[in-house]
Amino acid sequence: MQKLQFEPSWNKTLSPKDRKIIEGIYLETTLSNHADIELTPLRQAINHKGELLVTVLVHNFSQQVLLFHNKKLRYIENEEIIAEHIFSLPSLIIQRETSMPWTFIFPVESLKKPATLEKGHLEFVD
Repeated sequence: MQKLQFEPSWNKTLSPKDRKIIEGIYLETTLSNHADIELTPLRQAINHKGELLVTVLVHNFSQQVLLFHNKKLRYIENEEIIAEHIFSLPSLIIQRETSMPWTFIFPVESLKKPATLEKGHLEFVD
């Protein structure tokens, strides 16, 4: 059965309001027809360095542990690729049948065009 898990630092710093929003999105998405791995958008922003921050709820519906080692992700808005980057995140381990929020940081050099931060989503690139 699918469960929601927060990385320890998120657990300490997440506001009650944000936790409630994430829990609501988790409940909605775990009821859908799903692939083994889904990335549900939560928030997009640009930080003070000009990096693109994309926060998603990573759903691992599979029976395998999900590791982020050399995983290529792309951020898309209005069917246009805005950013693409290869992520190796040893601390991001999502157990089987587990959903976890995470923020992916796209370096400035990975941006192909300016982001509008509206209606964007992440997808894996094979």
